[in-house]
Amino acid sequence: MEFLVEIEVDLPPQTAAPERARLAEAEARRGRELREAGTIVRIWRIPGRTANAGIWAADDATALHAAIASLPMFPYLRADVTPLATHPLEA
Repeated sequence: MEFLVEIEVDLPPQTAAPERARLAEAEARRGRELREAGTIVRIWRIPGRTANAGIWAADDATALHAAIASLPMFPYLRADVTPLATHPLEA
């Protein structure tokens, strides 16, 4: 099943630079793992914001939640998820 996942990251302003760098590195590493596993199918950044939009694949909403929750920045993000269905033009 595919999902449109829109993520906005909002780190607390008092987060120290070294912690921001550590989280960014860990997030990129986990993102690459999810991409290689086929969970993140496509991803785009949203210019001017700490946000992205992507097509994610998972067996169901529970598996998708587990994948999103595995992101190191999960405690600081808002994820809007829309399940997708095949359009008749694509059938």
